This record gives sequence, structure tokens and C-alpha cells, in this order.
Amino acid sequence: MNRGRLVLGTVQIGLDYGVANQRGRVPVDEARAILRLARENGIDCLDTAAGYGESEATLGSLGMEGWKVVTKLRGAPEIDDVAAWVREETAESLRRLRLQSVHAVLVHRADQMLGSKGEAIYAALKTLQEEGRIGSVGVSIYGPEDLDSLMPRFGFEIVQSPFSLLDRRIASSGWLDRCRERGIAVHGRSAFLQGALLMTHHERARRFSRWSPLWDRYESWLAESGLAPLQACLGFALAEERLDGVVVGVDSLAQFAQLVETAKTTGPTEYPDLSTTDLELINPARWKNE
Repeated sequence: MNRGRLVLGTVQIGLDYGVANQRGRVPVDEARAILRLARENGIDCLDTAAGYGESEATLGSLGMEGWKVVTKLRGAPEIDDVAAWVREETAESLRRLRLQSVHAVLVHRADQMLGSKGEAIYAALKTLQEEGRIGSVGVSIYGPEDLDSLMPRFGFEIVQSPFSLLDRRIASSGWLDRCRERGIAVHGRSAFLQGALLMTHHERARRFSRWSPLWDRYESWLAESGLAPLQACLGFALAEERLDGVVVGVDSLAQFAQLVETAKTTGPTEYPDLSTTDLELINPARWKNE
């Protein structure tokens, strides 16, 4: 299994994030050790965002030279000079990261590109690309319907999309193939559904109980296959060769070490069809606190 396709997600370095996260933010010294282990295992791409709390600043303090850093632009406020805002926001991200340029900048709010600011945001990012500050211009999406609306209007070069055992929409919609045909890189995220796929029935919050039949099928298959949840989820994402990267976030060095070892040993497996299009489950933004 190609560990080089793993992209280290860094939201937990900047925020207390994820339904399975019991520790809060990753301490700086532990973040340094995680980056060291990533380097040692051929992982050279990091995913962050201006909206991930202290993530960019922490990464910058640890030294980002030689890393492929993908960051994301916050949603634009109600202002007239959108181009100036994009330039300043990007400059601030570069300052926090202590870099002269980044591998890619993604628009974090895909829906905003369809409003009155979309053309100006895209044009400003392309100008920064021409100046050598940005390698690729891309977008982070919630589902393939975003690409239905965006791709006829914008020439994005990288897309970050949900992709997991439960959420296969980017593939079933045909967009994974179309992106590959057009030379657009696709990074899959949420392979563990914020950790929900790594939990047992008893560990999951009450909000998830309405999907008990799906969880039962998932856990029965795990028992039959002899796979641990981490092996199943990571193996499924890495087995999708049309993905250029698989973004994985971690809460600790021990967890990351386990993930790296799992990526080394995960082999071909027959995966059951556990896909669903129920956004109340596969879109964490819709989860209600219960």
C-alpha cells in the first residue's frame, strides 16, 4: 500500500476536533514528533486551513520547508474589494506557515463560489498562482453536486471531497473519473467519518442510533473479515487508486504510528456495499449535539 498517498490532516493540531477525540488539541511537542514520523515514512503532504485555529501557526513554528502544504481560504466577508481580501488572507496564511509559497490553496466554502464574489475570488487566486505564491487552486466540497455547479465556471486543479466506506458519492456520481480525465487531483477526506467508523455501537453518541441497521451490517462484516475498523476504513480509501491523496487526521503520536503501520500492511479486500446518501449521517455539519 502506498503510504506516500497519505496526506496528514492537521486540524487537531489547531482545534479540539472530532467526535472520537478525547484529548483536545495535539501538544506542540507531540505535533513535532508526528511530523518527524510522517517524514520517515514518505509522507510529505499536509492539509491545513486558515480556519483551523492555531494549526497554521503551529506548523510554521515547526518548520514547513520541504513540505507540500495545502491550506484553505476562509469564507469571504461582506466587502467590496474581494481581490485585496484574498491577497491579504493568503499572505497571512503564508506568514503563519513561514513560507514563500504553498502547494495549493483551496476555497473552503464551495457555495460561496456560486455567489457574487465567486469570480473575483477565483481570479485573485489565479493571480497569486501566476506570481508563484500558490501551486494549485482548488476547492473543498461536501458532495459531487458542488462540482456539477462549479466545474463549468472554474478551472480548479485540485478537489478535496468526502470519501469513505459509507460515502462513495464522488465515485458513484462519475466525478472521480471525470477529474482524472481532466488532470484534476482529488484528495479524499473523512475516511473515518470523524472517528465514528472506528467506534463500537456503545461508544457512538446517541445521535447515531437511528442508523443501527447500517452499523450492524458494518460490524458484522468486520467480524467476518477479521479486519479492525482502522484497517477496513483506511484500506478502503487507499484501495481507490483514482484518489491522489487520502487525508487522515490524528489525535496523538501513538494513533498516527498505528495508522502508518496499518497503511503498510493493508492488502486487497472485498468490501461490502455500505454506501449511503443520507446527509444526516455522512455530512458531520448536519450532526446535532445529543
